[in-house]
Amino acid sequence: MNQASRLGVGIIGAGRVGPVIGAALAGAGHALTGITASSDPDRVEAILPGVPVLPADEVARRSELVIVAVPGAELAAVVAGLAEVGAWQPGQLVLHTDPAHGAGVLAPAASRGAIPLAVHPAIAFTGTTIDLRQLREAFAAVTAPAAVLPIAQALAVELGCEPVVVAEEDRAAYGEAIATATEFSASIVRQAARLLEDAGVPAPGRYLAPLVHSTAERALVEAGDGAPADDDLP
Repeated sequence: MNQASRLGVGIIGAGRVGPVIGAALAGAGHALTGITASSDPDRVEAILPGVPVLPADEVARRSELVIVAVPGAELAAVVAGLAEVGAWQPGQLVLHTDPAHGAGVLAPAASRGAIPLAVHPAIAFTGTTIDLRQLREAFAAVTAPAAVLPIAQALAVELGCEPVVVAEEDRAAYGEAIATATEFSASIVRQAARLLEDAGVPAPGRYLAPLVHSTAERALVEAGDGAPADDDLP
């Protein structure tokens, strides 16, 4: 997209993901119309200074592109609820960021004429401006009806990501892969840090950081090229 296709962007969901997505799109030249309330308004204000805080239905009504960045368990209900109050508009772009859902979860919006898009940037969001740098080094899974898939891909690029198309029927498996990578690795690191602390190692998180990073990089290389692990490495 270019300056001529600048959109008014509204954000439903002010947790770790929504404000960062909004900041990235603002950096690409889009205008932010509003964001829903947050339990941490100071953090959101630091990322999106001066953006109006509005109810979800008002965000939807004011925006040409609506980012729905809510937990996956809440996504279907939020989309359906906004359909019930007539908030979705014909021709409006509606994009959600949940890894496990494709465009189908946006059916209530699509039935009102909105254009459904699913874009999941594959990073662990911190909810701070640090994420903007991470986005520039990341991939994003994009899922949308064939006719509008280029729009989803273009928005992923504007976030700074390299888009990768994931079919609607593969989104559940994709979501499981993302959950496994994030939850399992975080659990293992926390367990290792506790063991080091019990062993009297100071600052276990800092101690583990080079090991974890190098181990993850090695595993990712092996996953990418199928190379067997070296027997002489720990």
